[in-house]
Amino acid sequence: MRAIARFVSGRGTAWVTLALTAVAVALLIALLPQGESDAFPPSGLPESSEAAQVTALLEQFPDADTTAGIVVYSRGGAALTEADRTAITEAAARLAEGSLAPQAVVPQFSDDGAAALVAVPLEADADADVGAIADELRADADPGVDGLTALLTGPVGFQADISNAFAGADFRLLLVTVLVVAFLLIVTYRSPVLWIVPLAVVGLADGLARVVVTALAEPLGITIDASIGGILSVLVFGAGTNYALLLVARYREELTRVKNRHTAMLTAWRSAGPAIAASGGTVALSLLTLLLAQLSGNRALGIACALGVAIAILFALLVLPAALVVCGRGLFWPFVPRVQSEADAAAHPRKPGVWMRLGRAVAKRPAVVAIVAVLGIGALSLGLIGVQVGLSQTDQLIGEPDSVKAQAVIDESFNAGLTGQTIVLTPDAVVTDASTLAEGVAGVESVRPGESAAGVTRLDVTLDAEPESDQAFATVTALRSAYADAGGELADTLVGGNDATALDTNTASEADQALIIPLILAIVFVILALLLRSLVAPVLLIASVLATFFASLGASNVLFQNVLGFPAFDSNVVLFAFLFLVALGVDYNIFLTTRAREEAGQHGTREGMVRALSSTGGVITSAGILLAAVFAVLGVLPVVALTQIGVIVCIGVLLDTLVVRTVLVPALVFLTGDRFWWPSKPAAGAASATGAAHAAGPAPARHAGHDRHSAGAK
Repeated sequence: MRAIARFVSGRGTAWVTLALTAVAVALLIALLPQGESDAFPPSGLPESSEAAQVTALLEQFPDADTTAGIVVYSRGGAALTEADRTAITEAAARLAEGSLAPQAVVPQFSDDGAAALVAVPLEADADADVGAIADELRADADPGVDGLTALLTGPVGFQADISNAFAGADFRLLLVTVLVVAFLLIVTYRSPVLWIVPLAVVGLADGLARVVVTALAEPLGITIDASIGGILSVLVFGAGTNYALLLVARYREELTRVKNRHTAMLTAWRSAGPAIAASGGTVALSLLTLLLAQLSGNRALGIACALGVAIAILFALLVLPAALVVCGRGLFWPFVPRVQSEADAAAHPRKPGVWMRLGRAVAKRPAVVAIVAVLGIGALSLGLIGVQVGLSQTDQLIGEPDSVKAQAVIDESFNAGLTGQTIVLTPDAVVTDASTLAEGVAGVESVRPGESAAGVTRLDVTLDAEPESDQAFATVTALRSAYADAGGELADTLVGGNDATALDTNTASEADQALIIPLILAIVFVILALLLRSLVAPVLLIASVLATFFASLGASNVLFQNVLGFPAFDSNVVLFAFLFLVALGVDYNIFLTTRAREEAGQHGTREGMVRALSSTGGVITSAGILLAAVFAVLGVLPVVALTQIGVIVCIGVLLDTLVVRTVLVPALVFLTGDRFWWPSKPAAGAASATGAAHAAGPAPARHAGHDRHSAGAK
């Protein structure tokens, strides 16, 4: 570590570091295969799930590669006229020309006379442009009658709307992220030039991460869809900028102590480097636990984001230090840090900064502060009362795309489950019994026998519930239970289709949460225990992070249901929010407590925490606000799951930095004292210094001056 620090901060070797980085990045971009991300994420179910087994068996059927587009006509609730019916019939004839089964493309008029529906069987091609197919269907379906609307839904319509939601997502997300980061860096550093260096370094890391991840996707057997790409960029920018803020803060502090900027960077790197490596390592290892998940999408996210964080760490520890020392002190203009002589410091003593004053205020009444903070966090957690998990198909997109508006018409004038797809595969010998049994299950509207292959017959079952709703899931569960209880060959019947796939996805997601969450907590505990050489500190710090997680979920749930109109959390949101909040929240724990341990060795635990808060309060707050804003950028995409992740992490990070890390954790340290570090004793040789510092009141000028920089210029 010492050799690396000397190399990246050296007078000549800093230039060598930048040159080697430029060559390495250029070669990787030029030589790595150019992969592409998929707009529509696959289900990613394990092969053992019933829905996945149905999908695999369907590949042996003659009509395996088929899908459907469903066009819904209406006048906004008014009755269709004869002219409307004629126009709809003519449009159906046009739609039939591009269908696999032209004879089946006929309009169905609702009993209330207010709507019509045309189902168009189509060939399913994984490489086809779904957007182009949807546009062609919409053009053929246009009735050309004023006031009569044609809306596309069904598998093709919904997939097209999902694809449209991510159209241009990479550019939009990247642009907004860069603008947010640039603005907050300018405000934080109060310099018109300093922000450029960390932003350029982190931006280069993000670009390289995208290239590496997409190139490795196929060899690693993972699919990188647009949602994973968006989360990857947000995480690299957020984490990378956090690490940059910590390093720049410590570098600036050292520039006020020594004249040689290379020496200042060497000291800053040796102090902040281990904290950055530990913080990033915690995030990366937590992400890698997703490799044990059942859902392939979770595994893909884990691999992609772990690689991204690893690249962000390398750029923060290798490229950024070299770039900073090459640019010199002038990079901080107009607030260029200068070394202050002892005479000047004595002649112009500085008052304690805001973080020093806050630390001393908390130290006076730590029990009261801890109780108030815990009660406040607990109150926010009450928002989880009555929480729901799992969104229906129409609740997954923000706004009202065609597929959502069409489903609303179907719910009003037809059977809500008409656009859903539940497929039952039963042994050929018991087709009649299987049909009869399905018809007797509550929630089943109709059963239609279809073709046979591989010894099983397909039954197309229509439910009377909205696709992917709780009612649909209950019916699928009831079907499976009925067949299992029937015994004999009927027990070999499998229930699949869209609703079953969504149900199995939710079940697998719950299993992933039960496995991954304890693993993440174990990893965080081990890293904190090794870094702090304590068994008490990790327990208290993890408890504070967990409290933040539940409080952010509760506050978000209230916001979602009462302001944004989201009826429930998406099935994967809880796991992802936990992963990002706990892993990233530990960053701030590490930044604060490693500095507190360092200071405790000289001034004792109590005074050490006050000085650590004084030194890191500004940078942690800046980093937290920046990270919260970066995750909030996910809300620019009209996808409920990403918006929910962004909002939950945003609220959680703000709670973590403004409440937990600034008052609750210091209060816990003041309450436990030296026991916080048990079984190690970093403050054993500083008992007298602790008492003297506490009796003296404000910190020495060196720390007070640094506190001013932490709270302001940084």
